[in-house]
Amino acid sequence: MRVVVTGGAGFIGRALVKKLAGGGVDVVALVRDPSSASHLQRTRVTLVRSDLSDRAALAEAMTGADGVIHAAGSYRIGITAAERPKMLDANLRTTERVLDAAIAAQVRRIVYVSTVAVFGNTHGQIVDETYRRDPKTKQGRFVSYYDESKYLAHLAAQERIARGAPIVIVQPAQVYGAHDHSAASQQIELAFRGRLPYMALPDGGIGWVHVDDLAAGIVAALIRGRVGQAYVLSGETLRMRESIAIAARAGGHRPPRWTLPTTLLKLLAPLSDRLGGITGAPPNLRETISAGDDVTYWASAAKATKELGFSARPLERGVREAFGGV
Repeated sequence: MRVVVTGGAGFIGRALVKKLAGGGVDVVALVRDPSSASHLQRTRVTLVRSDLSDRAALAEAMTGADGVIHAAGSYRIGITAAERPKMLDANLRTTERVLDAAIAAQVRRIVYVSTVAVFGNTHGQIVDETYRRDPKTKQGRFVSYYDESKYLAHLAAQERIARGAPIVIVQPAQVYGAHDHSAASQQIELAFRGRLPYMALPDGGIGWVHVDDLAAGIVAALIRGRVGQAYVLSGETLRMRESIAIAARAGGHRPPRWTLPTTLLKLLAPLSDRLGGITGAPPNLRETISAGDDVTYWASAAKATKELGFSARPLERGVREAFGGV
C-alpha cells in the first residue's frame, strides 16, 4: 500500500507517518523542506519537497497512490487581521488544491483531517457528527479565524463528497503529546511538571486526544472508514481547570493556586491588541478570549469507536506517557 501524506513534518504528521510506516505502508511525505524533516526518515518513507501550492505537481506526486491523507494546516488562536489571508490559504485553499489533485489522480481513498472546532461552541453539550451550526446566529458564530477557516475547508470537503469524491473526514479534538506547541497542550505539560504559574480561561471545555491515538484513528479511517462519512476522534471532555488538575496530579503536583481573572484579561485586551501583545499574550488577545471563555469544543467519538475501533487513552495516563517518558 502506498499513501501520500501532507503535513508529514508537523506534530500530527510525524505520528501519522510513523504509524503508517510501522504498519508496512509505503509513505510519501510531502514536506516544505526535506532537510528539516530528518525526524521522518525511516524505512518505507520517502520525503518529497512540496509547498502544496501547485495542483498539477500534487496530482503527479499522488498518481498511483492507494490513499491520500491531508493533515497539513495552520492552527493558531489570537492572530491579527493581517495574518488571516495566510491562514485562509493554509486551511481552505490548500485543502481545495490537495483534494482536487487527489481526485484528478484518481486516488481510491482520501482522508481529510478536519477538527471538532467545525461544530463551534457546543455550549456544554457533547455533540456528534450530525450536529450542524449556523454561523449567522449568535449561538453558532465563529469564535476565531481558525474556526472560520477550518469550517470553510470542511464545507469544501463536503462539497466534493457530494460530487462523488471518495473522501472520509476525521474530526480530531484537542491533540496533545510530545513535540506539540499549542497553548492548551503547553498548559497541561507545565501543570504536569509543576511549573504552571496560574490558570487562564479555566472554564473553556476541551476534548483531549493523544497524538498516537489520533494517528491510529486516522489510519483506521483510511482503511475502514465509510466514504462520505465524518468521524469524531476525541477522548475525555473536560473543563480546562479539570484538565490542569488531572495533569498536575499525574506529575505529582498540585494545580496552581492562582487563576487569572477573565474580567482582567478582557480589560487588558484592547491595550494588548494595540501593542501587538503584552506579557506573553498573543497579538489578538480578544480572539483568544472569544475562543476560550466558557466555550466548549465537545463531541462524542462513539461512531468512530463503533465503526473504526477507535479508542483514546484517559488524559491522566496520556500526559504521563507524553511528558513523563513512561
